[in-house]
Amino acid sequence: MKRIVAIIAGLLCLAALQAQEVPSHDWANFGRYEKADAAVTARPKAVLMGDSITDGWYAHDQEFFSANGFVGRGISGQVTAQMLVRFRRDVIDLKPKYVVILAGINDIARNDGYISIENTFGNLVSMCELARANKIKPVLCTLLPSYRFPWRPAIKDVREQVESLNSMIREYARRNRIKLVDYAPLLADGEGNTRKDLSGDSVHPNLDGYKIMEEALLKVLK
Repeated sequence: MKRIVAIIAGLLCLAALQAQEVPSHDWANFGRYEKADAAVTARPKAVLMGDSITDGWYAHDQEFFSANGFVGRGISGQVTAQMLVRFRRDVIDLKPKYVVILAGINDIARNDGYISIENTFGNLVSMCELARANKIKPVLCTLLPSYRFPWRPAIKDVREQVESLNSMIREYARRNRIKLVDYAPLLADGEGNTRKDLSGDSVHPNLDGYKIMEEALLKVLK
């Protein structure tokens, strides 16, 4: 009995010590662009806020960003809640004319756990409201017409969720006179999925896909 009591006491002590540990993980990843943000001296025409699609965009075509005065602030894997948390540092503090928001696919993929489409949409709305409150013009983008997640195959209704969120984005942009870049139909095949010649995994565009997106974005910002 004494041995059992001693084991239990030891486990309780270990649990108490672990509870006192201070988490060091930078959940929103402020550190990713900390130095880059500090180095921005001229007002950008636009900050492109997003996840791996925006992150990969800069990696595929840096010249597009530099030639148009754009700043890329995409972070692979992020959900809208993380972007909302870092929105002040990576967007507002840079004082751009526009912020181009392309986000939500990782929410549907449950990269940070379950979140409803309505709450994902709410995070997008909050980013727009923050932008407008700071005299930055928001530009909303529809999600690419993804139909599967290679890293999360258990989610079977990807296309339906994407279409639902895109409908909310379009309606909100229309009602609030916010510029909209409707990427979904531009990259879709006849069945409403991302064209296979424009993406290898239905989520991330290749360079040809990004070129189509670039043309669409520039038309909206002119």
